[in-house]
Amino acid sequence: MRARFVASGLLVVLAAVGCGAGDEKDVVVEGTPPATPYAGPLDIVTKELDESTPEALRSASGAAGRALECEGEISWGGGPDGWSERDGGDTPEEGLRLYFDMFEPTGPHSGFRVEREEADRVLFSYDVAGRTKVAVVVARDQKDRPGWGPETNASCDPAELPASVTDSGDPEIWTDRQGERVATTTLSSYPGAEHCGWQSAHFLEMGRGEDHRQYVRDPDGVIEEDLLTSPYDGDAALPADAHDTGYRYGDRWLWLTDDASTAYVRTSDGVEAWPLAKDTVACM
Repeated sequence: MRARFVASGLLVVLAAVGCGAGDEKDVVVEGTPPATPYAGPLDIVTKELDESTPEALRSASGAAGRALECEGEISWGGGPDGWSERDGGDTPEEGLRLYFDMFEPTGPHSGFRVEREEADRVLFSYDVAGRTKVAVVVARDQKDRPGWGPETNASCDPAELPASVTDSGDPEIWTDRQGERVATTTLSSYPGAEHCGWQSAHFLEMGRGEDHRQYVRDPDGVIEEDLLTSPYDGDAALPADAHDTGYRYGDRWLWLTDDASTAYVRTSDGVEAWPLAKDTVACM
């Protein structure tokens, strides 16, 4: 079975099950408050925009987006969603668990801490080195949403989370020449979706917005040829004008030519040529 979906702009990758989803015993833990805890209002009007810019994500994520302490830009954010009377929790922690059940987010599903608590809202944060990288605001008894449940949520780039959280999920986090983790808005990769029969394929994403590029590894030809600018080559020669970008993931080394029309991936077995996609290819 083949599936096809073409869109422009940045592809936001969400896994069906987030990292650590099976470990719920330590969803909320005791912790030391951050050096600069979020002091703003928890009840902020949200606005959904049909784009994925940092400004749009902050607008959609209300207090959760404002509570983040990212090194780079906000990576994901969202606002209220409905839940039925039987879904709402009796406690703020049950409201946080409902967030995991409803949204199935990538990233941590345990190790959150209460950062702010009010009568009808609680801010939960997942901190790295004392800085908030994931934030979820749960609220109680809102209109048509009885009990405790998620109101807003936001997260920094996955590269700002610990390797122990991200290494077992998507997207794959690359490193630079210095061994530092690279933001997924700069570079990331992930395997093709199994439900579309694309599991033998692999995708490499670079940049965002107008600068976004997507390269495809397709040794079994599961992606329609007219979606790609050239065929995949699993035994390619490295062009003389290709340069080492310094980016690494496992034994993969990324090389590019000046026109960036093909991603040359060196491995211990040789060089592969990953063609550029004409538009963003995604399976829904």
